[in-house]
Amino acid sequence: MGKIIVIKCGGSMIDSLTDEFYESIKNLQALGYQPVIVHGGGPAINSMLDKMNIKSEFVNGLRKTTDEVMNVVEMVLSGSISNKLVRHLQMQGIASIGINGADSGLLYAEAKDLSNLGFVGEIKTINKDVIHKLITIGLVPVISPIASGIDGVDCYNINADTAAGEIAVALDAQKLLFVTDVPGVLKNGNMIKDVTNKEILALIDEGTISGGMIPKVMAAIHGLEGGMTEAVIVSGKKPLIEGTDMVGTIIRKEVEVSETHEQII
Repeated sequence: MGKIIVIKCGGSMIDSLTDEFYESIKNLQALGYQPVIVHGGGPAINSMLDKMNIKSEFVNGLRKTTDEVMNVVEMVLSGSISNKLVRHLQMQGIASIGINGADSGLLYAEAKDLSNLGFVGEIKTINKDVIHKLITIGLVPVISPIASGIDGVDCYNINADTAAGEIAVALDAQKLLFVTDVPGVLKNGNMIKDVTNKEILALIDEGTISGGMIPKVMAAIHGLEGGMTEAVIVSGKKPLIEGTDMVGTIIRKEVEVSETHEQII
């Protein structure tokens, strides 16, 4: 089937993705990668909520999702955002299909904290066969982070960074890319090219990594612990790769002394 690479596109980047980004997807395919795209849509959801005069609030960085908010989230993510990405991919000659996590039982979740967060879900199961079948027939899946409820709830809103990390682990993906509006992890204005999972935690503690970058790097760490080779924070305004190398901040798992000893043996 080839090497799977999960690419998470941030909602703030959807309208800013350049032709170079889509060309990079084709280049990744030429290098033997099978792309799987997971996307967010925060700014578009905010805009639609404002137009509909629906109040929304955030709790610990997660959008509290009421029934009204959930309807808008599903409409925007599985409607306009997913369709826009698929259209642009098709225009570049990349066969793709938009699906959401509730389709064919792809994602099942339960409430993360129903009383405080409403219908924000925590993924419990992933039907990876659905994605494998789409890849097998030559399609790039474009996944909206909506999940069915294992507890009888129609659907849950899933943090897109977390969903991308969970899907990458389930698929045994080799790489996980987070496409953002910055070139990578920045410290004092300079991009960090290589960093380990333990160094990432130190950067969070010192405040270098904050805000919306935290769920991205934590999802990256989860993926590395699940066996992934590397995760990369990249810009959607530039090519994702140069030659065969990823462009951005590469996050790798720090090799423990015991692991090194085992490799030598």
